Amino acid sequence: MNTQAKNIEVTSANLNGASPSHRKAWAGAGAAVLGLALTIGAILHPSKHAGATPPAALSSVGVSLPVQRELDTKAAFLGQYSAVDKVELRAQVGGTLTEIHFKDGDIVHKGDLLFVIDPEPYQIHMSQAQASLEAAKARLDLASRELARAQTLKATDAGSAQSVEQRLADKLAAQAAVDGALAQVHDARFDLEHTRISAPFSGRIGNHQVSIGNLVAGSRGASSPTTLLTTLVSLDPIYLDFDMSEADYNNYLRNHGQHAGAEKVGISLADAMSFDREGTLDFIDNALDRSSGTIHARALVSNSNLQLTPGGFARVRLSVAKPAPVLLVPDASVLPDQSTHFVLTVGKDGTVAPKQVELGELRGGLRVIRSGLEASDEVVVDSLPLAHPGAKVAPHEVQLQFAEDGKTSEPRLAKQ
Repeated sequence: MNTQAKNIEVTSANLNGASPSHRKAWAGAGAAVLGLALTIGAILHPSKHAGATPPAALSSVGVSLPVQRELDTKAAFLGQYSAVDKVELRAQVGGTLTEIHFKDGDIVHKGDLLFVIDPEPYQIHMSQAQASLEAAKARLDLASRELARAQTLKATDAGSAQSVEQRLADKLAAQAAVDGALAQVHDARFDLEHTRISAPFSGRIGNHQVSIGNLVAGSRGASSPTTLLTTLVSLDPIYLDFDMSEADYNNYLRNHGQHAGAEKVGISLADAMSFDREGTLDFIDNALDRSSGTIHARALVSNSNLQLTPGGFARVRLSVAKPAPVLLVPDASVLPDQSTHFVLTVGKDGTVAPKQVELGELRGGLRVIRSGLEASDEVVVDSLPLAHPGAKVAPHEVQLQFAEDGKTSEPRLAKQ
């Protein structure tokens, strides 16, 4: 550049003695050289501001204030279904099994015929009892007529008082014989009727334990060993048994007082995420189990579609405290950090900051926050991978939707 400047100066000096036309030519050439020199200088020594990169655009993330609701505190327990009614079907009379009127595992209804034991021996006994009854009635009829005749003769002094008393005794004996024969008929009818075994209630029947042709041992009142034929369990409604901890039980009593019981409970099947079924708390035991520190409770659940089966497991959720104000955020916006959890919030200057929170249960598709969050905090609920503590972001508002409790298990976002 210095050499170029010197050359320009020499040229200018030479122009002082040149003619006007030569001066114009030299001036044009000098201007061209000067422009070229400036261009080369700009390339070799670029300006600090000429090539500066514009600042990067801020990441856009969705934020929202926590949803505020007044909700009761619910506790969840693991429960197991059991039948309201369960019976072991056993024969009350012995004999050969001749008929089976169901398939193993069938749904049967009250009064349906299930088994038939050979009725012929009992039909014979029934006929004998009826014959004895007829004979006793005939003797009673004869004794009644003889008593009437003796009373007539005594009235005309043709008979004695002793004869009347004798005939009266004969009639009373005949009446007793009729009563005994009638009892024998009832006994024989009972045995005959119990050769046909019917379902005592509606439910699902188990597999048959005895095949046709086997000799069945029966006994009234199970006074001697009897043969188990099958089992039957009711299905609708069905019980859901669970155990409450002493702390949950005390909290429940504290908030429900003398009105404890008959509370609605939410139920979630083992393969479901939401509490989409409902039952009624109908029983709490009268003592705590000293070994486990729990108390047994039971809910009654409708099972009209017969989907629930005794022995199956489910989760049950019970309200243990009265409604109180709580904050809720989407479950996906809660991040784990070893044994704790936190959410990301955005300050007024757009800076992302974490806040440690204590979690509650899922309600209405959102996660209850028990502590650590303020109602005025802007929580990152969308595009979480673009936000990290200390970063600057461009927040945009997102509206959270609180679904009915138990209707959905997933949070729903509605952008404004």
